Amino acid sequence: MSAMETSVDRPNGSGAAALLAAGIGAFALALLAIVADKVVWFGKLMIFYKPTGPLSGVTTSAIAVWLIVWAILEARWRKRDVALGRTSAAALALLALSLLLTFPPLADLF
Repeated sequence: MSAMETSVDRPNGSGAAALLAAGIGAFALALLAIVADKVVWFGKLMIFYKPTGPLSGVTTSAIAVWLIVWAILEARWRKRDVALGRTSAAALALLALSLLLTFPPLADLF
């Protein structure tokens, strides 16, 4: 067999962890942006860098959520096979929902 024909069965947990963490991180970004926009004290809490206002804290916090979730899922799923179809569907649903929630007419409904 050539190098192209060999296949190695590897667990898909690491890839699934990265995919789901990205969906959760995107949803966290949308949720934090809405809350920082609507709740005055939370918006002030999210000001990490004054020239950018609450956006600096919102994006930094969303990145922290993404990395923490990714680390936890990676540690739990590293050597396992997970239902990639369900994980992908959940990640895509979270990404779609976060896109809708950052669309101003929908975000202003909250």
